[in-house]
Amino acid sequence: MIISGPKQAAKSGKATSQVIFLHGYGADGKDLIGIGAQLAEYLPDTRFSAPNAPEHCVNNPMGFQWFPIPWLDGSTEIAARAAQTRAAVVLNAFLDAEMADIGPERTIIIGFSQGTMMALDVLPRRAKPVAALVGFSGRLLQPETLAANTVSRPPILLVHGDEDQMVPLTSLAEAADALVAAEFEVFTHISKGIGHGIAPDGLGLALQFIAQKLGVKLPR
Repeated sequence: MIISGPKQAAKSGKATSQVIFLHGYGADGKDLIGIGAQLAEYLPDTRFSAPNAPEHCVNNPMGFQWFPIPWLDGSTEIAARAAQTRAAVVLNAFLDAEMADIGPERTIIIGFSQGTMMALDVLPRRAKPVAALVGFSGRLLQPETLAANTVSRPPILLVHGDEDQMVPLTSLAEAADALVAAEFEVFTHISKGIGHGIAPDGLGLALQFIAQKLGVKLPR
């Protein structure tokens, strides 16, 4: 299976880096690609892409899912785990294709919710680390297997709202603790008064993190 979604070319016309967005459950690539327009003002040599997840969402047939969520859609844990495994294969193929011309050292992954879960599951297993991973409102799947399955360690920024009713704030500390124990470089930020979403303070911090990892100087 080949996945695709909206893309945005580098503002300068010549991309030397890229940001790949991974959307959440029931959404699609259009849900996040608009953030690329905001980031492009500061990252003119960066292109952006936001693939749609491989399955149509059970709860929102107009949207997509990386895997079903049992407590939301009545699927079984076995079905969810199998879909997650299939999605990882598809996502890896997409990443391989996108990194054919711009390598992992110039690639940033930004995940939201289920997209963050996929990124935290897939990226440590890849041979070469990406420049950075920014994960909003997600959690680490199967933290007990992280250390044994880790091949590469990209620097990670995790951001979470303290009023998130979909993925509890405790997921932030659980993920960070497991990642640090597996020797990842991890930074965290809590957006005050924010639910399941991306707040301006979190996005601003993400921009600083991305710029630092890409060696881009931001205006003061």
